[in-house]
Amino acid sequence: MALELEGTLRQKLGVQSGTSARGAWAKQEFILEFPDGNFTAQACFTAWGQEKVAELDKYQVGDHIKVSFNLKSREYNGRWYNDLQVWRLAPAGAAAPAAAAQPGQSAPSFPAASGAPAPAYEAPAPTLDDMPAGDGSEDDLPF
Repeated sequence: MALELEGTLRQKLGVQSGTSARGAWAKQEFILEFPDGNFTAQACFTAWGQEKVAELDKYQVGDHIKVSFNLKSREYNGRWYNDLQVWRLAPAGAAAPAAAAQPGQSAPSFPAASGAPAPAYEAPAPTLDDMPAGDGSEDDLPF
């Protein structure tokens, strides 16, 4: 399952590296803050491989980025752990290459959390002037 999320880079954790039976490996986790309704939420993502760690190094804390990732879960000793594995990082608002788009899937889009204007599809809140005129004697309630 491929997903995308835009948000603000809040923290970069230290690079972890080692050697396994398949050779050297490196990973770096980072925290992305993104809008979630009226509030903000945070998620920890993992950039696996030296190439992805170097790509993450291009961004600074506070940058607005778009993260493409896969959601994976695994079981260990009766507990389940989730992993958000990054496969692409881009500046927010950058168009994704057409070849990478998967047919039939659309990623949720979130307005910028940095005070950007609301999307055009949201109607303004009603005011008293928007209420229908009447003297209040007509009661259309069914009870």
